[in-house]
Amino acid sequence: MTAAHDTYGALMLQAAGVIRLRYVVCGRDDELSPVAADDLADVFEGLSNGNPAFDQIDPNEAIALAHRLLDDDHPEQSRLWPGSP
Repeated sequence: MTAAHDTYGALMLQAAGVIRLRYVVCGRDDELSPVAADDLADVFEGLSNGNPAFDQIDPNEAIALAHRLLDDDHPEQSRLWPGSP
């Protein structure tokens, strides 16, 4: 594994943790159900370990959404956000 892959994986795992804490445990947003948030967290975890089921997801979009989640900066504007067009 390369350092870039390790960093990417760590970022994806951190985003999964944040989304579960904010949207599953704390129920922060009425627009995003705990089930949808948990599913998105599963996607981040799958991306972190290179699961081929998520190969169709643009890694740049995943990175951008992860940063939006960590910064709490309108993650709902991402194409990966559940319910986004």
